[in-house]
Amino acid sequence: MPATPINPDWSRDSGDADVLELSWEVFGELCRALAVKVAQSGYQPDLIIGIAKAGVIPGAVTASILQTDFFSMKISRDSGVERVRQRPKIFSAAPREATGKKVLIVDEICSSGDTLRLAINALRAIGPEDIKTAVSFVRTGGFQPDYHALQTDATIIFPWDRQIVDESGELLVNPAYSELL
Repeated sequence: MPATPINPDWSRDSGDADVLELSWEVFGELCRALAVKVAQSGYQPDLIIGIAKAGVIPGAVTASILQTDFFSMKISRDSGVERVRQRPKIFSAAPREATGKKVLIVDEICSSGDTLRLAINALRAIGPEDIKTAVSFVRTGGFQPDYHALQTDATIIFPWDRQIVDESGELLVNPAYSELL
């Protein structure tokens, strides 16, 4: 099966106002904007925890810009067709280094807030001084993190989700998004 050609535009509107396709460059700028919002608020975290998998990307970038230690914590939904509707689970413990520290939890998106709530509760068990939350994207309504780069209800196609490697090792457009691109 031949690979679907990839649009080289660094940011592209698919023509559907409900779809937001991101390039690496645009996502990098959103991470930078998130770090600047945190810094300008006056909050100075002692460490940043990125929620694995996708939250480690904005988390690591934010930690680098803020010159702060970075750790990750794996919270995810099981794989499968009904993945989005499943409740997230903690797969790794909160880092002990957060004890007595000001912590910023970072994820790539917040829809229901379930993942961030799990992370907050796991961290509270080890006694940080303070916990704040930040995401690249937040959905309208529901849980509101302390910081976000952009609020939208669009379907977001992240640069790392746009393509997958098939069983033959070929890079293809992710079938989950093929009708949107």
